[in-house]
Amino acid sequence: MNNSLSNDQKALGCLGLGIFFVLVVLFFSSFTTVSASQRALVLNFGAFNGKVLDPGLHWLVPVKQSIVKMDVSVQKVEAEATAATKDLQDVHSKVALNFALDQESIGDIYLSFRGDHADRMIVPALQEAIKSATAKYTAEELITKRSEVRDQIKLLLKEKLTPHHVRVDEFNIVNFAFSPSFNRAIEEKVTAEQNALASKNKLEQTKYEAEQTIVSAKAQAESIRIQAEAIQQQGGENYVNLKAIEKWNGVLPAQFVPGSALPFVTLK
Repeated sequence: MNNSLSNDQKALGCLGLGIFFVLVVLFFSSFTTVSASQRALVLNFGAFNGKVLDPGLHWLVPVKQSIVKMDVSVQKVEAEATAATKDLQDVHSKVALNFALDQESIGDIYLSFRGDHADRMIVPALQEAIKSATAKYTAEELITKRSEVRDQIKLLLKEKLTPHHVRVDEFNIVNFAFSPSFNRAIEEKVTAEQNALASKNKLEQTKYEAEQTIVSAKAQAESIRIQAEAIQQQGGENYVNLKAIEKWNGVLPAQFVPGSALPFVTLK
């Protein structure tokens, strides 16, 4: 009888010790830490109770309470969209957005999107803004006015996301990809412009060279005119003969053509 009572007491003692151990584990496991870049929403049996925990160490009621941590630092999301331009060219865009959640409205964001705000709100807003802005520009303008297009999309994003407590921090267009036919058309246009510029430069060079030739010819003609006037002033034919004698080596030709005159000799 005593042995039986002793066994029951041992069993109760073990049970009590086990319960105590479980309670200790539950107590310490109910502590949670929230980092500086996070805010934590407290849930009572899975339902948000309106309480938001700031960074630090917190204790939760075991079994009853749990938390959902929300990142309030600047985050980055990328999205892609295919849209039609003003001149009906298909363009595939890839963009990147840096954003941050409003810390004071974490609860509203969670209730609206259940923590899936990136896929359910931000990415659709990006795709809609891309399509809306792209439709206002031609395919060529998307290239030549890239910064303007970027600013236009960023403005549309602010209009769409601000009411949902999302701050647009920075937006960039990663890439525009056009159809093969449009790329060929652009290449042909660039080639034609380069050829036209080369032809223009060649024409300008030819024109310059022609002008230089004219100037040179005019200068040469003017030189000849001045020399002719000088010769006339210094005796005409006698001056010419004098210049020829200055260059003569003193040797008469070995043969003479009948009827021709001897050089530098004038007989009267």
